[in-house]
Amino acid sequence: MKVQPDTPGVDDPGAGRRLGVDVGTVRIGVACSDRDARLAMPVETIARVTGFKDRDGADIERLLALIEEYGAVEVVVGLPRDLKGNGSASVKHAKEIAFRIRRRSDVAVRMADERLTTVAATHALRTAGVSEKAGRKVIDQAAAVEILQSWLDGRANYLKEK
Repeated sequence: MKVQPDTPGVDDPGAGRRLGVDVGTVRIGVACSDRDARLAMPVETIARVTGFKDRDGADIERLLALIEEYGAVEVVVGLPRDLKGNGSASVKHAKEIAFRIRRRSDVAVRMADERLTTVAATHALRTAGVSEKAGRKVIDQAAAVEILQSWLDGRANYLKEK
């Protein structure tokens, strides 16, 4: 099944911070941009508690609180796809979290291609001298930074060409 991500910059909500979200089955990594939407920075890792048929749990509540706290105008959720662009089993998890945010917030929610972001995040942490054990605590945040930074760069290019 081909799953298409959104295009950065299309239907852009304008100036303001963006949150990047890396949804896993156990943890959710969160990153935030600066007010100019140029640079992504790690925020936190949230324990994943909400399943498909559960009521919104503490993870959803925390995401909504971060949207409010940072005054985010857009949330970018990583869409896990394989190298051929097909959706993986994790796509359902990402789409579920995106749906729950949309349902409870007025913020724009986008799905972004996250192919190889965890690989890039792992490489970046290793290059920075972070041990594998210490890296496990922040890998989800680092992946969220990769997702968001890629979105911000794509957005800047799209808006520049317009």
